[in-house]
Amino acid sequence: MTSPTVYYGSVINPKDLESLVALNRCLLAVDAAGNIDWLVDDVEESMVQETMSSKGYIDVDVIPLKDSQFIIPGFIDTHTHAPQFANIGSGQQYELLDWLSNVTFPMEAKFADLDFARSAYTSVVRRVLDNGTTTCCYYGTLHLESTKLLADIIHSYGQRAFVGKCNMDRHCPDYYIEPSAESSIQATEALMAHIRSLAPDSTVNALVQPILTPRFAISCTPPLLTALGKLASATRTFVSKPTYQKTSPRSPSRKELFPECSSYTHVYDSFGLLRHNTILAHAVHLEPKEIEIIARRRAGISHCPNSNFNLSSGVAPIGELLDKGVKVGLGTDVSGGFSPSILNGIQNASIASKILAMKHKGAKNLPGTFANRQFSVATLFYLATLGGAEVCDLDKRIGSFAEGKSFDALIIDLADKQEILDCGGLQLTSLATRARLLFAQNLKVSSFAEMIEIFPVFSFKVVSWEVKPFRCFSSSLARSPHYCMGISTLA
Repeated sequence: MTSPTVYYGSVINPKDLESLVALNRCLLAVDAAGNIDWLVDDVEESMVQETMSSKGYIDVDVIPLKDSQFIIPGFIDTHTHAPQFANIGSGQQYELLDWLSNVTFPMEAKFADLDFARSAYTSVVRRVLDNGTTTCCYYGTLHLESTKLLADIIHSYGQRAFVGKCNMDRHCPDYYIEPSAESSIQATEALMAHIRSLAPDSTVNALVQPILTPRFAISCTPPLLTALGKLASATRTFVSKPTYQKTSPRSPSRKELFPECSSYTHVYDSFGLLRHNTILAHAVHLEPKEIEIIARRRAGISHCPNSNFNLSSGVAPIGELLDKGVKVGLGTDVSGGFSPSILNGIQNASIASKILAMKHKGAKNLPGTFANRQFSVATLFYLATLGGAEVCDLDKRIGSFAEGKSFDALIIDLADKQEILDCGGLQLTSLATRARLLFAQNLKVSSFAEMIEIFPVFSFKVVSWEVKPFRCFSSSLARSPHYCMGISTLA
């Protein structure tokens, strides 16, 4: 954005895990840097100019929203694999480890070819943006140069993201493994330096940041995990890794490889990789002691229900984690998950909570607030936005609308969804009530009717050739028109 802009209309904002706010006739001002300058709720149309003048906004453009439109914070994907998008829908007959061996590793090995990587990653980033994801935590492959390329492509589109190179120096195929812990760390440090050079004047608030991404414990030797722990501590880099570990008879177990550790969570903690900016994916098979450690270390969980269902991994006890004060966001985990959409993640997270609730149907005096209960729309919305920001240690910057935060946002238009706009035939006199219901009902459909705008940067016009047009705004998104299709540990 080259000058301040003011939006006038309905705004849906997450408040906490149990409530969201539907702001009625809201004036939302975005400064020239793409940050929220101020918000004023319930402004009559006749008072718009007077309200703006009182804020020092004179001769500033106002963009009025239609009755069918509302603004929400951009979605945050806390865990996905950029090189696996080509495999979406493949290998559905496998569970995790066989799926890795037969489907995933052969595909990821192809990213040694930079021409292949450039074509694939360009499509991936476009597709992620096209699904309304303004912040994404990407796993790359073990290849340094292609992962640099991924970071470059993300930066060119202006998406906010974390990018990591996989670390894996044992128990992987001969054709897809790093030769040593030393070479793995050298490549990781080189990637971190490259990513930080993309925005040398803004290390803290740079749109693209490095993240440490050990594949999983059994694929990393103790020297590699030790070095990653030291690197995370010295550089305050984010860390991302899976927490469910299913082993087959062909694979060594945690007890064999780390006999001194009582769990995989204990493994990561013992190497200094469980930190306030660590993202742990899945959390399907956690023991009570593991949950206590995660909560104590203030690490976050990426809930990936689509993937957990698709690979028959189980249902993560997210309600229990929330009751314990653990930070939780949503992840797509492509291509374990078959959809890059966080809206799909919201829907599957709802189903996952219902499955656990059904197991306790009729139970009286259930402990806690969220465990073994169906999640409300407010809870699901929080996980997709502010919860994800907390997991990424970015909640002071994104995830909700407040003064000083980046305007990472989606403008949603339901003009083509008349059945939703009719609100089930209800006569609603309150615009705020109507906006709230429109939003809640829209979560039940397969995709937003039309995301017309996405804001992760200086006025970024996106036209989708895959589904519907939208614009995405974020103080970091691309500086010029683009055409779009459709985590890990932070360094």
